[in-house]
Amino acid sequence: MPSTSGPVAVASASASAKAAPSPDVGISPDLYPSEDDLAYEEEILREPFKLKGWWRYLVARAAAPFAKRAVIYERALKALPGSYKLWHAYLRDRLDHARPHPIDHPAYSSLNNTFERALATMHKMPRVWVLYLTSLLDQRLLTRARRAFDRALRALPVTQHDRIWPLYLRLASLPACPVETSLRVFRRYLQFDPSHAEDFINFLVSTNHWQEAANRLASVLNDDGFRSVKGKTRHQLWLELCDILTKHADEVAGLKVDAILRGGIRKFTDEVGKLWTSLADYYVRRGLFEKARDVFEEGVSSVVTVKEFSVVFEAYTQFEQSMLAAKLEAAEEEGAEDVNEGGGKKSGIDNLSKKFLDGFWLNDEDDTDLRMARFERLLDRRPELLSSVLLRQNPHNVEEWHRRVKLFEKDPARQVATYVEAVKTVDPMKAVGKPHTLWVAFAKMYEKHNRLDSAEDIFKRATQVNYKAVDHLASIWCEWAEMELRHNNFDKAIELMRQATAEPSVEVKRRAAAEGDEPVQMKVHKSLKLWSFYVDLEESLGTLDSTRVVYERILDLRIATPQIILNYAYLLEEHKYFEDAFKVYERGVKIFKYPHVKAIWVTYLTKFVHRYKRSKLERARELFHEAVQQAPPEEKKPLYLQWAKLEEDYGLAKRAMNVYDESVRAVPGSEKMAMYEIYIARAAELFGVPRTRQIYEQAIESGLPDKDVLTMCMKFAELERSLGEIDRSRAIYVHASNYADPNNPDFWKKWNDFEIQHGNEDTFREMLRIKRTVAASRSQTHFILPEYLMQKDHRLNLDEAVDTLKRAGVPEDEMAALERQLAPGPSTAPAATPTAPASANRTMNFVSAGVEAQADSSRQQAGNNEDIELPDESDDEEPDVQIAEKSVPAAVFGELGKRAAEKNEESSGAQGNEQLGALERIKRRRQ
Repeated sequence: MPSTSGPVAVASASASAKAAPSPDVGISPDLYPSEDDLAYEEEILREPFKLKGWWRYLVARAAAPFAKRAVIYERALKALPGSYKLWHAYLRDRLDHARPHPIDHPAYSSLNNTFERALATMHKMPRVWVLYLTSLLDQRLLTRARRAFDRALRALPVTQHDRIWPLYLRLASLPACPVETSLRVFRRYLQFDPSHAEDFINFLVSTNHWQEAANRLASVLNDDGFRSVKGKTRHQLWLELCDILTKHADEVAGLKVDAILRGGIRKFTDEVGKLWTSLADYYVRRGLFEKARDVFEEGVSSVVTVKEFSVVFEAYTQFEQSMLAAKLEAAEEEGAEDVNEGGGKKSGIDNLSKKFLDGFWLNDEDDTDLRMARFERLLDRRPELLSSVLLRQNPHNVEEWHRRVKLFEKDPARQVATYVEAVKTVDPMKAVGKPHTLWVAFAKMYEKHNRLDSAEDIFKRATQVNYKAVDHLASIWCEWAEMELRHNNFDKAIELMRQATAEPSVEVKRRAAAEGDEPVQMKVHKSLKLWSFYVDLEESLGTLDSTRVVYERILDLRIATPQIILNYAYLLEEHKYFEDAFKVYERGVKIFKYPHVKAIWVTYLTKFVHRYKRSKLERARELFHEAVQQAPPEEKKPLYLQWAKLEEDYGLAKRAMNVYDESVRAVPGSEKMAMYEIYIARAAELFGVPRTRQIYEQAIESGLPDKDVLTMCMKFAELERSLGEIDRSRAIYVHASNYADPNNPDFWKKWNDFEIQHGNEDTFREMLRIKRTVAASRSQTHFILPEYLMQKDHRLNLDEAVDTLKRAGVPEDEMAALERQLAPGPSTAPAATPTAPASANRTMNFVSAGVEAQADSSRQQAGNNEDIELPDESDDEEPDVQIAEKSVPAAVFGELGKRAAEKNEESSGAQGNEQLGALERIKRRRQ
């Protein structure tokens, strides 16, 4: 294939779209190949249609001027016009070359022409289109850019349009772009990707195209499958639509604004107040003020939260205030115009209007007073409207209904209407509060206005309501009877109570059981509240027989309380029916248990004793015995005291002592001390002081706490001292020392004073010895270890002694002789051998070291029988050799053991005749 070279090839490559000029005309010498380029030129001459040679040529000349590189690019592209790599690199170089220049520079024109030439073959390459379109946007060539965008969308497949549309939308969003062009671009884009409808809506809002923005928002909200790419909720989109519809009501047509907003109110309950105000604002902007007022009224009458009510009511008051202010301004302007016109004639239409409509209040143009009255009425209605909101939240709130009635204190008709609505609305099973109070208040309102017949009708209806609790229905009957009492209808009040407490017939019970849900009317005849009120009426207005019938009926129904038992008995006592009263007490103590029966027993026993005194003493004793048998231990003390008082006053003193003796065994431990004190005091008064010795001894041995035993002993000792029994008193002090605390100075001081006054030196020393013994016993703790631990510890102690002798330098033969010396004599050794198990069972702290040493050294005696010569000792000193004591290790006793050991050392040091152990004696002899 022919090829060109030299200046002719360069010249032909530099002529872009025009005919190539002559080689000798207008070509710079720098554009011709140099000697360094010969190798590359020869390679591309040999293979002009291979990209490799051209690309190496361009890489080698990366630092050359752009004009020279452009010639190489043009020559390469003429040979390889379909090379995407060459076109892309060429266009990038062209862009870099043109970017520093202004947009009206010829470099941009050449750049655009190069792009157009590239797209002749690269129209399927999206990157080339992106570079071209970006360059046109930077040059602000809007028309050329729009046409290029259209060509790109037609040339590229749909799957690659997502790379073009962002740039196209950027073009549509430019301020210089005509609005109609932008709208058409966005509409086409939504056909490609409908999910970006929000971008189009925002653009419409920014360009004040309210009609289309509202239409688009409505279509988006009607599309259940729409998902906001910007994360907006449907509620936020609704609010945006409401803002558009209300703030631009005159510019939006074709949409049912009322239906749209009401649909939002039903759907989005958390922003109801704002939607109601938006709907009213829409009508205000349309000039339909009466319609806006109706919307506000509907809003404050339908919201269910105080927050939403506050929003709507605030907007409503602002609307009425603005309407009033606008009317006042208009009236002032009309007055000024009339003054300026003077007495000008009115038109014919005005004259006709005045002629035919004169006298009609609706034709009155000056409605300022009406608007002022509306505004004041709205402010006065606020508590009522707020109460309605709270009742819409919970229509069964009884207290809120009462507060609503109080709002109409000056309007009885409204109060009646409110009560009627309340008793119809409130469900007793769901009521919050006491629903019967509505009926009672309703009836009392009629009673206040002297309408007793209407009040009775209200109570009668109230008794037929199925309440949740029996007490509610009982309260209705009681209130009805009290109303009759206030108007002196006593017989009717008693008849009402008789009617209320009447037991339903068997037929009525059968019918209620068949229905399944037993109403409270079937249970009210057992209401204690009703019977208590009934019996009070009978006591006040009836006879004794009728009252007794009511009390007996209460007892038969098993609904009596201890107070009713006491009241019944007191009634009979007033009328001198004492035996009947005591029978009532008997029934009461059989019905109730402790602690409820306590008051009945105390009253019964008190009344019985006061009535019969000594005449029926055996019966009284039986009653007291039964009372203390039923009573728990903590309640027996007052009964025993009352019983003992009976025996002291009307019985035998011996029986009184028996009662006291029984009481100290029956009462709980916390009350025994007090009971013993009473027992002793009464015994001393009745039988004399010597009789109390037995009681004191019994108290001391009865198991009282140590503190109480000590107190009792001190009192007993004081008694014996007062009787002159010094030895008995001292013996009691000795016994009491077992319960005394060494740190308690009262006991020891009292004993000390006693010995100073009545004792001698021996008894005083004995007291001090006992005091030291008690102190030592309270400060030491003894442990009994198992036998194997005791033997092990003994062996360890012996080994430690042998080790100590070794470290002191004593030879082993001397140590063996020492062990033989420590062993028992010939007379005791044979006895020790067979009784080794018995010696192992010896008490701890007194283990014989000699026996163990003999057993340990028996093997050494066979090999070494030499004796160690020791200094001669006197005859009276030899028998005093003692076996060393082995004590329990100090770790077993802890701190208490250490203290005990220190005290033992002190006591042993104080005794001069204390005998030393064998090891200690040997150490002292060696010294």
